[in-house]
Amino acid sequence: MFATPAVSVVLSVHNDAPFLAAAIESILAQSVRDFEFLIVDDGATDGSGAIIDRYAAADSRIRAFHQPNRGLIFSLNRMIAEARAPLIARMDGDDVALPERFAAQMRFLSAHTDHGVLGTGVVGIDVHGAVRRDWSVAYPTDDAAFRAALPGGALICHPSVMMRRDLVLAVGGYRAAYRHSEDYDLWLRLSERTRITSLPERLLHYRGSPDQVSRRHGLEQRYGAAVALAAHRHRADGRPDPTQGLERLPPLGDLDALFGTPGTARGVRATLIEGSLYDGDGLAGPAHRALLDYLRETPRHRRTPGLWRAAGRMIRSGHPLAAGRLALALARR
Repeated sequence: MFATPAVSVVLSVHNDAPFLAAAIESILAQSVRDFEFLIVDDGATDGSGAIIDRYAAADSRIRAFHQPNRGLIFSLNRMIAEARAPLIARMDGDDVALPERFAAQMRFLSAHTDHGVLGTGVVGIDVHGAVRRDWSVAYPTDDAAFRAALPGGALICHPSVMMRRDLVLAVGGYRAAYRHSEDYDLWLRLSERTRITSLPERLLHYRGSPDQVSRRHGLEQRYGAAVALAAHRHRADGRPDPTQGLERLPPLGDLDALFGTPGTARGVRATLIEGSLYDGDGLAGPAHRALLDYLRETPRHRRTPGLWRAAGRMIRSGHPLAAGRLALALARR
C-alpha cells in the first residue's frame, strides 16, 4: 500500500452482492494505481461482507470495515474521517467505473485548483448490465451551469464524484438530518466554498433498479432537498443555518418556526409539489395533504403547471379517490 495515497475511494455496501464483485474489480482496474480503497459492510445480510473480505485479503489497498447497519451518511462520514488521501472518490456497490475515470478526474483537479468537486458523465445500465436506451442525463460541465441548475436541475452523479477531502471536512461532511438527500445538501454547502462541475466523458456505468433510493424514498428525498435549498438561501442571506446539528428534519408545519421566517413552509411545500408531479403514488399518499393545502393557499396564476395531468397519473397509479379530490380542488379554486 502507498504510504500516503493520492486518492481514497469510499464505498458503502448494504446488500449489493449480485453486483459487488464487478464494482470492486472496476476500481482495482483503474489505470491510476495510487489509491486506497475503503469499503464499509453496512450490516449486509446477503454475503456482501464475505465478498469484501475476499478482495481485501488479495489486495492490500483495500481497507475493510464491518458495522451494524447505520446507513449511508454514517458510513461515508466514517470513511472520510479514516481516509488518508487529499482526494475522495465516491463509488457505489452496483456501479462500474471505467478504467480512465480516476486519471481523468485527477488531471482536471490538478489543473483546476479552484474546483473542489468533479463528477463525470454516466451511462445508464439495467440490472443485467445492458445499456439503457430509455434513460440519459446531461450533467452541467462548467460551474456556471451547475449553479444555474442548483434550484432543481440535474447537478452531478454522486457515485461518480471526486472531491477534495479538506473541503468536505470544512463544511461538516454529510449531515444526518438530510437522509436520502445528503448529497444535494452537501453540494449546496460546498458550492458556497468552491467550484463544482462534471467531465463530459461518460466514465461510470450507473445501474438503475426498482429498489433505488429515488423510487423507494422519493418523497422524503424531495422534501429534504427542498429544505436544504431553503437553508442554503438562509445562509446566503448571512443568517445561520437552522438545520445545523439536527438529527432529523421537522415536519413541514414546523419550518416557519425553525427558520424564523413566515412563508418558509409555503415555499418548501411549493417546491415539493413541483418536484412530485410525476409521482402518482407520492401525491396520492404522504404528499396529498400538502398538495391540497398548496391549492387552498396558492392563487391560480401562481400554481405550478401540470396539476391536472398529475391527477391522471394518480388514476394510472391506482388512486382514483385521491385523483378525484385533486380534480375537485382544482375545479373549485
